[in-house]
Amino acid sequence: MEPVKLNIVLVAPEIPQNTGSIGRMCVCLGARLHLVEPLGFRLDEARRRRAGLDYWPHLDWRQHGGWDEFVAGEQPQHLFFASTKGTRPYWEFEFADGDYLVFGNESRGLPARLYDEYRDDLYVLPMPGRNARSHNLASAVAVIAYEALRQISSP
Repeated sequence: MEPVKLNIVLVAPEIPQNTGSIGRMCVCLGARLHLVEPLGFRLDEARRRRAGLDYWPHLDWRQHGGWDEFVAGEQPQHLFFASTKGTRPYWEFEFADGDYLVFGNESRGLPARLYDEYRDDLYVLPMPGRNARSHNLASAVAVIAYEALRQISSP
C-alpha cells in the first residue's frame, strides 16, 4: 500500500513524550507532522538522540513559527480541528488524502481565535463517560488519524 499523505498538525504542543509518540505514529502512517510554535520543549538533535528517537530521521516533519506562518506556507485545502468544544463526532467528517488534522496543546487546546475562524470544522472525539476532561493528546491523534486512514483506504 502506498503511504497516505495525511498531515498531522500540533499547535503549541507542550509535552515532548506526546509529540514523540505522535511522530512515531506518523512514521507508521506515512503522514507528515507539522509542529506549530511555540513548542513547550526543544527539538535539537542532541535532545532527540538522548530521548531515543531513533525513528526521527524517518519522520517527514516541518516546524512553523506560528499559525499564520503555517497557513501561509502550507496553504492547506482541508483543515479539521479536534476539540472538546466540537459538536460533531470525527467519524461524520469525510477525510481525504492530503487533509490536515489539527490538534491543540495538552493544557489549553486550540488558540481561541481558531474556535471562531473554524467553528464549522471542529470535531470531537466523544467521551460518553465524561469522567475525564479529555483524552491524552497522542491517543486522540491516533484514533482520529486511523479513522482518516480507514476512510482514505476504503474503495
